[in-house]
Amino acid sequence: MRIAVTGSIATDHLMTFPGRFADQLVADQLHTVSLSFLVDNLDVRRGGVGANIAFGMGQLGTGPVLVGAAGSDFDEYRAWLDRHGVDTASVRISEVLHTARFVCTTDADHNQIGSFYTGAMSEARLIELKSVADRVGGLDLVLIGADDPEAMLRHTEECRARRIPFAADFSQQIARMSGEEVRILLEGATYLFSNEYEKGLIESKTGWTGDEILAKVGHRITTLGSRGVRVERSGEDPIEVGVPEETAKADPTGVGDAFRAGFLSGLVWGVGLERAAQVGCMLATLVIETVGTQEYQLSRAHFMDRFTKAYGHDAADEVRVHLR
Repeated sequence: MRIAVTGSIATDHLMTFPGRFADQLVADQLHTVSLSFLVDNLDVRRGGVGANIAFGMGQLGTGPVLVGAAGSDFDEYRAWLDRHGVDTASVRISEVLHTARFVCTTDADHNQIGSFYTGAMSEARLIELKSVADRVGGLDLVLIGADDPEAMLRHTEECRARRIPFAADFSQQIARMSGEEVRILLEGATYLFSNEYEKGLIESKTGWTGDEILAKVGHRITTLGSRGVRVERSGEDPIEVGVPEETAKADPTGVGDAFRAGFLSGLVWGVGLERAAQVGCMLATLVIETVGTQEYQLSRAHFMDRFTKAYGHDAADEVRVHLR
């Protein structure tokens, strides 16, 4: 099974200011602010939902095809993804724009000042999925993740026109989308991913009930935070999967992306929806225990030990034969 993952590719530049922003602001001069903060730390992390999901799938050995746009500064990031099992040949490289970038400074009170530069991400709308499918010998599923909004619409329309099954995953872009755009993006999806809050927002924006949405998509997967995940299918009982015990909560960033990577890998392996959700929850747990979205290490023995403890020997036996 060949899965293409469309979505943002970005880097995060995270800095720490040891003081308080509030101490540097003069109440009657806020209309003419001019400040520079001497920071203690700079942490550059790889990110972007498309790249995060593809990285997780690559770690599990399921050979994802990453589809997105980056700048000429992507070479080092590309090499990293290539080394971790991601097919990056379908990433469009802009001739004029840099890779999307988030720059953020956090003060001692955990207040943040940040900027997001979309950059080359805006060129994702120029990528045609047919050329991707032709290069790899066909696509069995396309995950349409958070990206340039126009790219998300075009990829969805192309999937429907070419009868390529797709998964809708609005993620952080749901906030800026209209109800009509959300309806277009989920109509006919084989899978719909969201967290619990986004689930309610999708229903509010579309005006459709949960049952009506479920009738329009094959499967609805809702992550529930510490309570795990729910997988729903029309006319069938939902599947509820809990999360493995955590050793620490270091950083929640990228946990949802990791779940999707594990779930999609389970689909590639053909282990069934419950097992796929369990793989997703296990990978998400590894990410929450690590600072950074792609900084975790996955060893087969460690993964299977944790997975067996969480879900039992029968579940582990199904998964073990696929995990490389």
